[in-house]
Amino acid sequence: MKKISLFLTVAAALCLSSCNLDINDDPNSPSSSDVTPDLVFPAAENAIATAVGDQMFNYSGFFAQYFDQRPEANQYNNEAELNIDESTNLFDRCYRTLYAGALADLKNIMDRIDNKSDLFACTVLRAYSFQVLVDNLDQVPYTEALQGSANTNPAWDKGEDVYKGVLAEMDQAEAALEGELMSLNDPMLSKNVSQWRGFANALRLRMYLRLIDAGINASEYQSKAVALVNAGNFFTGDVKWDVYSPTEGQYNPWYDVARALGTKNHVAAYPIVSYLVATDDPRISYAIMPNENGAYVGQIPGAKTVYKSWGVDWKNKDVSAIDYTNAMAAPIYLFTQSELQFLIAETQLRWGDKAAAKTAYEAAVQADFASRGIAMGAFLNGSMVKWEAQPSDAARLNLIYMQKWVALFYRNHMEAWSEVRRTDVPVTTTMTGKEVFENPDAYAAGSMIVPSRNYIVAGGLCKRVPYPSNARQLNKNTPAEKLLSDRVFWDAK
Repeated sequence: MKKISLFLTVAAALCLSSCNLDINDDPNSPSSSDVTPDLVFPAAENAIATAVGDQMFNYSGFFAQYFDQRPEANQYNNEAELNIDESTNLFDRCYRTLYAGALADLKNIMDRIDNKSDLFACTVLRAYSFQVLVDNLDQVPYTEALQGSANTNPAWDKGEDVYKGVLAEMDQAEAALEGELMSLNDPMLSKNVSQWRGFANALRLRMYLRLIDAGINASEYQSKAVALVNAGNFFTGDVKWDVYSPTEGQYNPWYDVARALGTKNHVAAYPIVSYLVATDDPRISYAIMPNENGAYVGQIPGAKTVYKSWGVDWKNKDVSAIDYTNAMAAPIYLFTQSELQFLIAETQLRWGDKAAAKTAYEAAVQADFASRGIAMGAFLNGSMVKWEAQPSDAARLNLIYMQKWVALFYRNHMEAWSEVRRTDVPVTTTMTGKEVFENPDAYAAGSMIVPSRNYIVAGGLCKRVPYPSNARQLNKNTPAEKLLSDRVFWDAK
């Protein structure tokens, strides 16, 4: 009953506060005095979670090579084959939901309150929203955004400047804290200011590492990352939106879309299946089903329409489908404890205490197993995943990245895709999809595979999403069209 009433409260607040989704409209659209900030805040949380946990979760699952399109279905051919431009409207709904939903609601609240703890929580969510916007698009409206009719054509700021801007916003808002209790309704972190501080620190660490690897003020952000990790003031548990139930009308939104389509469209991609099998990972059964012969078989990315040209009669029965069951009432994860521990492990290994890096790595894997309710057993003693079995620090860093990729599967696909781009791990094999299919023993398990049917002009993997068509139509300052091969600012490799 708690989840039902909470979900209805959030839905009602969202409807009242964000019914107009044009980002250039007045963000202060709620005119009723009944729509108080404590009701609007859950709507902002819901909008962010919905953007990350529904459409973004779906397409990033293809880009991170967790998913491929089922052989005898067609819903996500474009995502599997990277046949995407502005006309496909891939990011339009996420863009509207974040700007006209979450960010407009947060501005509405911040214009009406003076409680410093409430303002800090709003600032953290604002930073998170802009982070994922930049990670998708690079340039986004920031300094001139959300001004309503005062500026209907906001400028688009460079991604680097947006990152720096929201980091400064969080620093300023945290410095202003005065020990007040939160007054806003907060289903996500239960008005716990310490948890909000911990969430802010985790966001900082995530962004610092991207700035460092982009070569932007690297020594400054390295010092800040090390100081954060040494202080250890991070959130406990997971930062998640946990309001869903296995009941009609209350499903997890990604699951609800998959269910409504009436056809199972998602199968497991070859890279994730091959790595889970190679490492004898019991998590393979969490969201992946054996094929009709009882084997776990992944599909070569982007290959469903070319198997016939390889002389293969590839059918649904031949490949492992994604099991939607665990998604039915699943929370939407904004930041998992597992991801946090992997970031800590990376920071310690690169610039700190290598023994602490091992501890954090093992804690990260354990946290993911625990979140899925799977016994870890002796998994960490396996030769491919055992810390001590790695021959060098470079190999240990690669292991951190690989296991983070595994742990983000069916948790936060947007962050998985971002981390693949930042770290270039998993590496991309030089083998074609056909070569992998015909000679799997020559393939390094877990390596990314350039889709066999690939519409990217420059080839390769997806590095960004196109600008939304509604931004193109409504804002004359929208930058020139980009290709999927154009990188966001922190993807410097």
